[in-house]
Amino acid sequence: MKTAEEIKNTEAQIWNILKFVMDPEVEVNIVDLGLIYKVAYDGKGKVDIEMTLSTPACPIGDAIMLNVKEAINAQLPDLEVIVNLVFDPPWTPEMVSEEGKVILGM
Repeated sequence: MKTAEEIKNTEAQIWNILKFVMDPEVEVNIVDLGLIYKVAYDGKGKVDIEMTLSTPACPIGDAIMLNVKEAINAQLPDLEVIVNLVFDPPWTPEMVSEEGKVILGM
């Protein structure tokens, strides 16, 4: 079992990894789009990612979820990555970070 500090550091590393996963429709990373709701590392080798999509009918949702798993496992290959897709609360444009808003021209 990892210490609380090691868990916090691993979660921070995962958040940084996710900043390189792009939504190919808008070319903004999924963190700045506000699509990642939670990163929870259990300290034993499993990480749960809670994320949403801008719309439940997003045609590339499966690809984005796969990219999340692949990006994390490319840098942290020993982690079991579980991606949970949720729509509550629903995504809104207000969830976009300031950096994302600049990129999107909002």
